[in-house]
Amino acid sequence: MNQIVSVDVVIVGAGAAGLMCGLTAGQRGRRVRVLDHANKVGKKILMSGGGRCNFTNMYCAPENFLSANPHFCKSALSRYTPWDFIALLERHDVPYHEKTLGQLFCDRSSKDVVRVLMTECEAAGVVVQTHSPVEIEQLGPPHRLVCNGEVIECESLVIATGGYSIPRMGATGFGFDLARQLGLKLQPTRAALVPFVLEGRKLRQIDGLAGVSLDTFSQTGEGGFRESILFTHKGLSGPAMLQVSSYWQPGEPVSIDLLPDLDVSGWLGRMRLERPRSSLKNLLAEHLPRRVVQRWCELWLEDKPMAEVSDAGIAQVESVLKPWRLWPSGTEGYATAEVTLGGIDTDALSSKTMACTVFPGLYFIGEVVDVTGHLGGHNFQWAWASGVAAGQAV
Repeated sequence: MNQIVSVDVVIVGAGAAGLMCGLTAGQRGRRVRVLDHANKVGKKILMSGGGRCNFTNMYCAPENFLSANPHFCKSALSRYTPWDFIALLERHDVPYHEKTLGQLFCDRSSKDVVRVLMTECEAAGVVVQTHSPVEIEQLGPPHRLVCNGEVIECESLVIATGGYSIPRMGATGFGFDLARQLGLKLQPTRAALVPFVLEGRKLRQIDGLAGVSLDTFSQTGEGGFRESILFTHKGLSGPAMLQVSSYWQPGEPVSIDLLPDLDVSGWLGRMRLERPRSSLKNLLAEHLPRRVVQRWCELWLEDKPMAEVSDAGIAQVESVLKPWRLWPSGTEGYATAEVTLGGIDTDALSSKTMACTVFPGLYFIGEVVDVTGHLGGHNFQWAWASGVAAGQAV
């Protein structure tokens, strides 16, 4: 029989939540191992924000999260705030900047965030292992795992394996599979913060617009966001579309106000009096990208001098711009989704410690839990906060 190695804490998953949990526990003097099957740590950190890592949001609050229990995230978020993580980066002299809407990015590279986490882990004596797939032999405590032929026993086992999103980065359903095996309830999972796909006639209607971006107010269901959309070769992306994708259900429409700051009826009514010779197309092009105006005129609007545009014509303009309603065929799925919506039901966990209430010494943190943030650094803040909550308890 292989010799058994004993440690205090094993964390499965060396992403944002796992590393934060590891360094927090290590600083308390706990003997910690962080194990990850991938070939490097923090892969999603490294690729996020275009390689600059949108590591938190200054305005992060419970309202920025979706969960079957919207109150669950409050405890962890209140005890480890964006300012706590900012202070950590500042101690390591990491330069950063605000982009928009409180979103903070590294000036240089997302590698700075991984470097800080790994430096803190090393200083706390935390052992971080890559190329280390885990098999759980028994749940205790002590819990017993097999990793690369080594048998490891631990008092506390933390699952920080993330969700299904971006499988090319090594994402698996490990945490979800374990929860199912244990009989824990899961909220339905699906791709979120993900571009929409259009098909057939709907896709042909936006042919030639790929690369065009414009400011909008977009919404579906209970989610509405004032951010930009981006036309793509497959459909629609951009911050507004990623945001509303978390609220969208198949078969539902998405409403996009293409002129959120303009009273179209009033403005066109005035233009009819003040600029009667101006064409509808040229006037709209003063507020919208010309390629969009051209396509809308080809599809739904008749271009003519404003003197000839009737009240019904003005109403038609408003009806196809405020909002433009479309029915997506679907999303690009987990391949490009930034997060997985749903996950382990929070009823099974302590909001203070992230401990599983029915299996002593077992914890779930980060994306594997049914807490999903809006775009803009909120999901990283949940990773840091839930990691610290567990790290202070294990």
